[in-house]
Amino acid sequence: MKYSILTLCAALLMSAPTFAAYERNKAVPVQQVLFGEVRSVRNITEKELVQDKANGWKTFGGALLGGVIGNQFGGGSGRTAATILGSVIGGSVAHNKQQTSHYNEYHLVELMIKVENGEQFMVVQDQDSQMRFSTGDDVRLVYLSDNTVRVDKAY
Repeated sequence: MKYSILTLCAALLMSAPTFAAYERNKAVPVQQVLFGEVRSVRNITEKELVQDKANGWKTFGGALLGGVIGNQFGGGSGRTAATILGSVIGGSVAHNKQQTSHYNEYHLVELMIKVENGEQFMVVQDQDSQMRFSTGDDVRLVYLSDNTVRVDKAY
């Protein structure tokens, strides 16, 4: 029984970072379906730090724009100095403005389920506003062909 719980949790944790939305209108092959009852429900919030992938390009763009603006001032060696100074200031401003990272927040639900043969499984999945689980709900664990598991209410 502990082996089943550990295996299921490990499989879910390996696929957890994607947090893909569950597509109810998509037909997929099913490997196995188990029926059971919800023993406990816990809502979980997980945060993921998101960093801008275009950070370097934005800094380069700021430096380029600053250089173009700096090139408009002075003449001769003064123009060259103004261009360089404009590039440095533009790149620095663009780089510093991007340092604010943000978090994506995911709302998950942790379900402890006791299936008909007495085994217990813990499943963590994304919350579905259309399907709220409560202790005592009859559910089905649907094992899909891509090694993921979904829990739905069994009506």
